[in-house]
Amino acid sequence: MSLFSIRFVLILDSDGGRIIAKYFPTNKEEFSTEKDRVNFEKNLWKKTRQQNTEILMFENSADVIFYVGGSSEENELILLSALNSYYECLAYLLRDQVDKRMLIENLDFVLLSLDELVDRGILLEVDANEIAQRTALKSTESDVPLTEQTLPEAWKTAKKHLIKAGRKILEN
Repeated sequence: MSLFSIRFVLILDSDGGRIIAKYFPTNKEEFSTEKDRVNFEKNLWKKTRQQNTEILMFENSADVIFYVGGSSEENELILLSALNSYYECLAYLLRDQVDKRMLIENLDFVLLSLDELVDRGILLEVDANEIAQRTALKSTESDVPLTEQTLPEAWKTAKKHLIKAGRKILEN
């Protein structure tokens, strides 16, 4: 058991396609190429469909599957804590709508909360509320008030809001 307890965090859709993936290899050969990573993800998805996994924790939610894995020497409770914290944080941030569409639309929250949870394989925080608060703070820090924006920034912000409003109208 070491400080670097987490080797990967993945979210795959119900067909085994990658939504997000973050790897923390213990040596240079592990997960070194994109082909190796894709093969690993496909094999992992197949194994979890057969329900005979040993060194990873996973959580099914609607049309996505969350994975957290570590080496066979790791404490399973640490991996489970990381998985539960990450899932609870995203459920809170996404208002209990944890599905593929919401994860992709809110990819900033998904990736920021993962960065608050794990850094280079080291579990930083397991309190889902604390992670969610930090994530929400970081995402609002980048929003500059309209009065302090340059003309191109203001135009970009207005365009973004118009597109968002147009989508809502089209959905209704």
